[in-house]
Amino acid sequence: MEKKLNVLEVTADVNKLRDVLDFIDSLLEEAGCPMKVQMQIDLAVEELFVNIANYAYTDGKGKAQISALVTKQNAEITFIDNGIPYDPLAKPDPDITLSADVRPIGGLGIFLSKKLMDEVTYKYEDSKNVLTIKKQYQAV
Repeated sequence: MEKKLNVLEVTADVNKLRDVLDFIDSLLEEAGCPMKVQMQIDLAVEELFVNIANYAYTDGKGKAQISALVTKQNAEITFIDNGIPYDPLAKPDPDITLSADVRPIGGLGIFLSKKLMDEVTYKYEDSKNVLTIKKQYQAV
């Protein structure tokens, strides 16, 4: 399977989450991605897209671009928005040993994404937030 960049542009709105997941899932299924890995990727994609939808744009209106390179060995998914510059990787991981009522709110989604993926990178480039997740697997 040759590497081909697939791109989806949607309104950064939680109501578009199903469209984003359908887009990613169709590519993963076509590549033979194992279901367990697909579920891990879906969880990370959901967390990251919902963060963009909820926090990237001060007026709540904007776009998100999701691009994916998927092969039989790996998936590389990039989220791009031109919202407020924000590096979620700069924040320290939450202390998950604390109980939920003591632990500060926030940070669990990116923490979970970092744990589930092989690599998570962020850069601010051309007035855009660019966050990329990568996961390796063996096609079934």
